[in-house]
Order: sequence, then structure tokens, then C-alpha cells
Amino acid sequence: MAASSKRPVNGILLLDKPEGLTSNRALQKVKRLFKAQKAGHTGSLDPLATGLLPLCFGEATKISGFLLDADKRYRFTCKLGETTTTGDQEGDVLERLPVPELTETVVETALARFRGEIEQIPPMYSALKHQGERLYRLARQGVEVERKARRVLIHELVLVRLGNSELELDVHCSKGTYVRSLCEDLGAALGCGAHVSQLRRTALGPFAGQPMITLDALEALAEQGLDALDNALLPIDAGLAHWPAVQLDSDSAYYLRQGQPVWVPKAPGEGSVRIYGPQDVFVGMGAILDDGRVAPKRLLAQA
Repeated sequence: MAASSKRPVNGILLLDKPEGLTSNRALQKVKRLFKAQKAGHTGSLDPLATGLLPLCFGEATKISGFLLDADKRYRFTCKLGETTTTGDQEGDVLERLPVPELTETVVETALARFRGEIEQIPPMYSALKHQGERLYRLARQGVEVERKARRVLIHELVLVRLGNSELELDVHCSKGTYVRSLCEDLGAALGCGAHVSQLRRTALGPFAGQPMITLDALEALAEQGLDALDNALLPIDAGLAHWPAVQLDSDSAYYLRQGQPVWVPKAPGEGSVRIYGPQDVFVGMGAILDDGRVAPKRLLAQA
């Protein structure tokens, strides 16, 4: 697409990513439909995974970094009795073991070990780097390197369904959590091994329960025109709905845009804030200084 045919688009799209597509490939497909100049996603989903992939367009890319740090929720299925090279169904089977007769009580006892703050060893098939090289590239060459355990937080881990040779689970976890590692560790705890056979992200940060839109639905909207596509976008500040808001008068908004901290009545005592100017125009992201003033952190371009 020629650069001249692209247009500025601002907002957030909650894409329901299909299975078999990389996050970047999904992003590029949607970006072409919107004829957007600039877009990015807020953290990759494996090709195997489906579900919530927030796409940030234009000025919304300025908040994508904050969404990367957000908690996430997944619904996933553990296939018991088989371990694989990748920790999911796309890998070659490494080992097959008999699956013991499991009860909800037995599974619940095992799950309890993986709630709260835990340590995980990242899988070789991950995007982390070792001496500048992606781990998954080394893994494809048959190379395995030592990985340091990382601390992650499992807020919730709930058994949804217990089958003959599989478990369906819901997890609410911190950033950096590898569901494949969680599944493998759970399989080891049950004595039979396991890998992820299905994975769906259901929530990310403030986006929980909102409708997602599929690629097929977007393609149908594209046939109706760009306005129909734009109506599917959420406002930029929807990605920060969990942050407290502060309101500035015109003078304070002016000085803040010059990079100066300002006093705001009844501002929170600490942390990050959403900043609004006159007429409730979203200005950007700020932080509360030790002296109580609101300082700019990342501001949007003025229209």
C-alpha cells in the first residue's frame, strides 16, 4: 500500500485473534484494512492461542507499553500424559506416561502449589533472548541453554473441567507468566506430564468482558467503508480505565504540555493518572510527584 493512501487512525481495537496466526501477522492484516499509518499490538499471543489481542492505532501506541505490564487472564486446556518439545500441541512428543485416576481433590491439591508468587523457568520456545539470540531460534537449532527462573504472580488458578486425560483451567496472572510452563509444571506435579492443547486469552488489564471482534467481522465492516471500521475502535483512554483521572483547567493544561508539573486539587496522593483538559479532552498520562504535583509522563499530540 502506498504511503499516500494511508491515513491517521487513533484508538484501540479488541481483536479476537484466530488460531494459527502470529500476532504480528494479525496486526498487519488489520492495519491494511484500516489503511492506518501506525499501529502496534500490546504483547504477543502464540500462533496456537486465540482471543484478546488489543491493537493500538496512532496516538494509542503511546499507551501500549503500559498495557504490556498489565495482568492477563487465560482459559487453557492441559493435555495430560504427554510432554512435547514446545510445551504445546505444535511440538513433537517427548514422552508419554499413564494418566493416574484423578479426582477434583487431587487436582485441587496440586493447583494450590501454583497460586500466589511462584518461580517459573521460561521455555526454550519463547521470545526471550540469550546473548542477543531469540531462544526459540536456538531451540529450532536443537540448542538448549540455561534459563534463570523468574518470579511471577498467579492471582487465581481455577479448575473449570476435569476430563479423562485433560484439565480445563482459568488463570489470572501477572505479566511474564508462561502458561505453557504452568501446564508443564502442573503435569509434573500430577506425575504424568502435560502440554497445552488449547489457549485463549480472555482479559488484559482493563479489558475484561468487553466484546472482541474477529478478522472475518472486520473484513465485513471494511466492505461498508472506513467509517464502519472506525466505529469499532475504543477511545485511547479506555486502555487506562483502571487509572485514576485528574482534570486540568486550561492554564494547567498549557503548562503541563510545556513539561511543567502542576498542582491539581484533590489529585491522588501517588501513582499514575489519566489527565484530562477542558471539555474532557484526554491529554495523556501523568505521575504524582512526592510533593503532590502532577507531572507529565506521556502526552498525546494536540489535535
